[in-house]
Amino acid sequence: MSIELFIVLFLIGFVGSYISGMLGIGGSIIKYPMLLYIPPLFGLAAFSAHEVAGISAVQVFFATIGGVWAYRKGGYLNKTLITYMGVSVLIGSLIGGFGSDAMSEATINTVYGVLALIAAGMMFVPKKGREDIPFDQITFNKWLAAILAFIVGVSAGIVGAAGAFLLVPIMLVILKIPTRVTIASSLAITFIASIGTTIGKVTTGQVDYVPALVMVVASLIAAPLGAKLGKNLNTKILQILLALIILATAIKIWLDILM
Repeated sequence: MSIELFIVLFLIGFVGSYISGMLGIGGSIIKYPMLLYIPPLFGLAAFSAHEVAGISAVQVFFATIGGVWAYRKGGYLNKTLITYMGVSVLIGSLIGGFGSDAMSEATINTVYGVLALIAAGMMFVPKKGREDIPFDQITFNKWLAAILAFIVGVSAGIVGAAGAFLLVPIMLVILKIPTRVTIASSLAITFIASIGTTIGKVTTGQVDYVPALVMVVASLIAAPLGAKLGKNLNTKILQILLALIILATAIKIWLDILM
């Protein structure tokens, strides 16, 4: 690996993981297009969709560890929510991770584009405020949460994501979980999901380990820093930032698919 590629990969991993820690996502929604498009802009190695998905899967695994560790205090982690959605998304991501090996590059990119478009639409749906509910009094439909998490897991496993960019809108809009609990709990759920996705990608030979290692190092440094900032930002600002990032990514992916 050249020093130029090392620097570019490290910066992609750092920026993406900082944002993921701040917004409660694994970061694939950001890093997938960055890995796909940025290295070739500098005349560096162009990664295939399979390679990008594999690198993203491993990186998300470690980025979410850092984010969860930063949120471990403060009561933001809802154990019931994490259990129901975590188990379901893990099963789904295992299925998607293994199944993706038989898919074409265009299919993987299309699945990613569809997921990003759905997530972007959900983030702009008006949300009824539940921010003032005490953390120990939060209620939600457990089986609906489990079913939606399974569907997200299968889809996200295909693209090497852990699905947090879909889980966060689902938790905010459908399950009506307060923003800070959503961000913290989604990181824990994403970590569980990334286990299945990573196993699927590794066992089917879809991971380029050297670039993945560079991204992992950047993630372990940046994710806790982003989570620290996220705990202090206004919840409306967090929601707007996430919505804009998802929308921009969806537009870019679809432009490339359709052109």
